[in-house]
Amino acid sequence: MADGSVQGVTQDRYAQVREVFEGSLRNGDDVGASFCATVEGETVVDLWGGWADPGKTRPWTSDTIINVYSTTKTMCALTALLVADRGGIDFDAPVATYWPEFAANGKAGVKVSHLMSHSAGLSGWKEPITTEDLYDWEKMTSLLAAQAPFWEPGSAPGYHALTQGYLVGEVVRRVTGKSLGTVFRKEIAEPLGADFWIGLPASEDHRVAELIPPPPGGGVGDMRNQTELQRNMSLNPGIDVSATNTRGWRGAEIPAAGGTGNARSVAEIHTILANGGVAKGKRFMSEAGCRKALELQVEGQDLILANPARFGMGFGLAGGVLPLPNPNTIYWGGYGGSLIVIDMDARTTFGYVMNKMQPTTQGDMRGLGLAMAMWTAMGAI
Repeated sequence: MADGSVQGVTQDRYAQVREVFEGSLRNGDDVGASFCATVEGETVVDLWGGWADPGKTRPWTSDTIINVYSTTKTMCALTALLVADRGGIDFDAPVATYWPEFAANGKAGVKVSHLMSHSAGLSGWKEPITTEDLYDWEKMTSLLAAQAPFWEPGSAPGYHALTQGYLVGEVVRRVTGKSLGTVFRKEIAEPLGADFWIGLPASEDHRVAELIPPPPGGGVGDMRNQTELQRNMSLNPGIDVSATNTRGWRGAEIPAAGGTGNARSVAEIHTILANGGVAKGKRFMSEAGCRKALELQVEGQDLILANPARFGMGFGLAGGVLPLPNPNTIYWGGYGGSLIVIDMDARTTFGYVMNKMQPTTQGDMRGLGLAMAMWTAMGAI
């Protein structure tokens, strides 16, 4: 509707979730947002509302999509898990098995699992780069292949904010002969009819909502007393939210930060993992292949995020920074607040995306509050 009111469907059991969602828009915590939840593969909540632009001239509609920053990483991880489940990737193998040039500068022993778990020691580029360089796949991957790790691979977690997508994506490309965005689209998004893109066609630009940056001083690059590693991640290149409005950013494949979608697509795609490899009646993966995501790869104080981390194969695990009621739950969030939670015990997914950004890299109380309302309605907490 043209007034920005909340639209969508909510099964009666989850009425409280709609109240929480409406409250966030009403009190100004959100300007425009969407939230979707699935249980046993069925979509039980699918809500959207508010405005797609800061001037509140364009209502957020059913098919509004937006850049979700690092929530894109879960799509990248899912694609790699799928290729591995079909025999294409061995996570315990050295990266150089698939990408020989990667062995340079002491990286011959770095495993694919290290890329998946932010522990490869390649949290940023040593060479100075620009935002526009991110659109050049060959340049970004070649630089990473050539450089030495910042720390001993596998010894500690350190958030690979932008680099992870190029690293995992290049392994997928070497194995399949196709870009990660192409494999994701052909093997996951299109079969599910899911509106999520890693490399958005220009034909979809008219549906994209505009991100509203965090308050001045609240961005990733504004953290005080940064270590050299943190400065490298946050300032090389600096994060320019306005870049997400450009055709260059939207069209490029940036699998760690450049994905465009809505809560419905985020939640419904991850029913693959929540339901043992089956989504919308189609088997995508084996259950064992899905549960690889739960296998702890590294834990400890994250060298970049400076908080406790427990990383599985491409996802955060229970016991890290996010409180989770069930142990077999995986999650990730995007800069500004987007969030995906996948509870394998309850066979549920919760997806939240928005345009008003908070100074957070792993979700905040807006998305978490909606997840908590879902768990409460389900009797999980």
